[in-house]
Amino acid sequence: MELSEATIKKIRWLIVFAVAAVVIGFNYRSVFGYVVKIFGFVTPFLLGGVMAFIINVPMQRIETLLPLKRESKLLRPLSLCISIIFVVGVVVLVTFVVMPQVIDTLLSLQNNIPAFLAGVKTEAEKLFAQFPEVADYINSIEIDWKSFLNRVVEFLSNGAGTVLSSTVSAAMSIISGVTTFVIGFVFAVYILLQKETLSRQFKKVMRAYLPDAVTLRTLEILDLVHTTFANFFAGQCLEAVILGSMFFVTLSIFKLPYALLIGVLIAFTALIPMFGAFIGCAIGAFLMLMVQPLQALIFLIIFFVLQQIEGNLIYPHVVGNSVGLPSIWVLVAVTLGGSTMGVLGMLIFIPLSSVLYTLLREAVNVRLKKEKSVKSKKTLIP
Repeated sequence: MELSEATIKKIRWLIVFAVAAVVIGFNYRSVFGYVVKIFGFVTPFLLGGVMAFIINVPMQRIETLLPLKRESKLLRPLSLCISIIFVVGVVVLVTFVVMPQVIDTLLSLQNNIPAFLAGVKTEAEKLFAQFPEVADYINSIEIDWKSFLNRVVEFLSNGAGTVLSSTVSAAMSIISGVTTFVIGFVFAVYILLQKETLSRQFKKVMRAYLPDAVTLRTLEILDLVHTTFANFFAGQCLEAVILGSMFFVTLSIFKLPYALLIGVLIAFTALIPMFGAFIGCAIGAFLMLMVQPLQALIFLIIFFVLQQIEGNLIYPHVVGNSVGLPSIWVLVAVTLGGSTMGVLGMLIFIPLSSVLYTLLREAVNVRLKKEKSVKSKKTLIP
């Protein structure tokens, strides 16, 4: 029995795959170590790719707004500079505006929490006045705040000593992190300035080494991934800014405390789909509860009213159907992403699940059409 050249080639690749699987199975620890090293080498470039993707979202919009022709050599560098200034400006603005508010809040909580607990203790004593045992127990509860603060200072001092004792390793970690960031940023700038050229080169390589059908399908999937992720992140960021602004304006009108801090906090936590705004709500309600319980109740009412407006009117128009994922699968994606990668997983898993859902839906529809056509042909055969 003679084997064809194609069959021999398949057998050869099966043997290579089996040998590689056996070698990896017996040396999985060494292989895992090499994989970790390789990942460490490519980390700056992965970071640069993520940075390029984030900066590219406002950059595409800025390119359409600038009064320059598409052929102009100034269009790309100018739009890139404006996008970088915009992203850095947002980070700096939030840092310098919010950090003083956070510091003032922590300082006020140092005084408000003992006063609040003392008030709760007094009210509890009045409430349980008819039960002397409960009242005596409540009255016996005492918190030595001075001792508590001394322990905190002692803990911080010990932590500082530990940090000082490992100054060299900490400095090396900082230098490594800064180096990684700089390399990633330069790589991101290069990608954004030469993205058409890189795209063209990538397509040439695929056409040279892959069949045309595989190349075409791969490019379609990559375009779907890019469109889904870009639309999701852009819509989610815009929706978070709108929601945070609504809270800041409303809380300022009602003259509630921490308006700016809560507005920024809800804007950031709203980036987390479904559950994010409720995290900001819990923190905001706690802060107001320390000042005056009635204000916390008013804040909760305002929160649920604004949430209904945002969920029914703003979110469908801002984000719309960019994700294209049913609500039940959004919940599954958020849960799996949160349990796997934390907050970052919640953001990544939704557009990723949307891409997988779209591909699966297309595959199912194509398969059903084929089965339907086969059944129709069978019915035509006499």
